[in-house]
Amino acid sequence: MKILQLGKFYPIFGGVEKVMYDLTTGLSERGIKCDMLCTWMDGFAHNSHGAFYKQLNPNGWLICVDALAKVKATMIAPSMIKELRRLIRKENYDIIHVHHPDPMAAMALYLSGYEGKVVLHWHSDIVKQVTLLKYYKPIQNWLIKRADIIVGTTPVYVTESPHLAKARNKLTYLPIGINQVPGAGDNVEENETIAKKVAALRAKYPGKKIIFALGRLVEYKGYPYLVDAAKDLPDNYVILIGGTGPMHDELVARIDAAGLDRKVKLIGFVKDEDLPVYYRACDVFSFCSIMKSEAFGIAQIEAMSCGKPVVATRIPGSGVSWVNGHGESGLNVEMCDSKAIANAIMAITKDEQTYNAYCQGALDRFNRMFTRKAMIDGCLNIYGKVTYLIHEQLNARGY
Repeated sequence: MKILQLGKFYPIFGGVEKVMYDLTTGLSERGIKCDMLCTWMDGFAHNSHGAFYKQLNPNGWLICVDALAKVKATMIAPSMIKELRRLIRKENYDIIHVHHPDPMAAMALYLSGYEGKVVLHWHSDIVKQVTLLKYYKPIQNWLIKRADIIVGTTPVYVTESPHLAKARNKLTYLPIGINQVPGAGDNVEENETIAKKVAALRAKYPGKKIIFALGRLVEYKGYPYLVDAAKDLPDNYVILIGGTGPMHDELVARIDAAGLDRKVKLIGFVKDEDLPVYYRACDVFSFCSIMKSEAFGIAQIEAMSCGKPVVATRIPGSGVSWVNGHGESGLNVEMCDSKAIANAIMAITKDEQTYNAYCQGALDRFNRMFTRKAMIDGCLNIYGKVTYLIHEQLNARGY
């Protein structure tokens, strides 16, 4: 079996790119030919084919093409069309696994002449770029019709997407899976280092229950409601918000105006190597997004892998509250409700027995549903369904 993952860009900046890369490496590590074609965010020296190739392992290559520009979060890369055509001729892929939303990848597939099977990974509807969707919709509709199977990250998102209403017979889902956040694995030295840093971080907030949130400081993350939730939390709680973005000054002003500077801290960008420390130091992870563009919330499962309960929001049509099992790994509350966020945090941490039950529930749910191994296994099952279709069609033709 030969697979091509198609879409987005490299280096990895977000959830879609991470899923693509993890599927490419995970499948190829299991002996399956699996490559990844995407755009590169910065310039680099090309080979004679006009693309950058990096061998990931004996069965997988990362292929990046340059983009001419970035418009409305969409990479404009005509060279992707040329490179995809060349790869199709050279490799004869059985399946192209295209990741949506990515108009450039969809256009490249449309113009490639590829006749094999297509898996469409529907990570999210296009929600904010209304003008882009207007012009992209004909290609999107073609892609939905062209796909042999359409994969969501949760059952909620794909079944409730208005764009997929006519493709119900092709829908399935594959939860995102990750490796457990470091700090509790087999690496004793690493565990001890992280434990020391966790102790040092907690010592900065003695006697406090730490609520951690992570993500860009942008509107759809709903941080104003998390800041306001601090008004209803006792003084022995502190909220740490990691990330940078255009709402920084507005959030600072909101914190200062409410006199919450001792209860809410904007800690800025958190380096990858420091993330395990914050996840393991916190008592509760908060995920208070307010728009459907937040389809899954990988940060939730990162926290759950550390055995930390989650307070998340019920976003209509989104899978966020499906990821966080209500009453198991945490609690889900209505969007834009600061009091509900505060009440959920206090309900989870009201006593040791309750809190420990949520901690164990979070870890159990992660291990049952959201590991990298589970994602790779699930993807292989989906490919099995698609290759079954291939064999059925060949048999019908008398091969």
